[in-house]
Amino acid sequence: QVQLLESGGGVVQAGDSLRLSCAASGRATDTYTMAWFRQAPGKDREWVASSSGRTGLKYYTDSVKGRFTLSRDGAKNTVDLQMNRLKPEDTATYYCAATAPGFRIPKLSNEYPYWGQGTQVTVSS
Repeated sequence: QVQLLESGGGVVQAGDSLRLSCAASGRATDTYTMAWFRQAPGKDREWVASSSGRTGLKYYTDSVKGRFTLSRDGAKNTVDLQMNRLKPEDTATYYCAATAPGFRIPKLSNEYPYWGQGTQVTVSS
């Protein structure tokens, strides 16, 4: 089993930055694919970014490319999401997710068996 705990959400103004952190525990996740999803009220859960533990590659949805950056610390078992130039449309509950390594990077929420409880990010205009 893998337990995930997010932190770092908050209320900011458009253009500001926030850093979310996800700490994994329970088993070694250094080879796991770690991801961030977000869900706005009334909308489906949306894939934001993923980090492959096996290749070290990182992937981002188009709407956050150039603004969000993933970083991963294998020793601490954490994966952080640095969010810059935030926009009101980034407002959502952000979730950390994990799955065992595979041959592709999953982008659907049902492909991730492990989830954190979520952290709220609110961006005011």
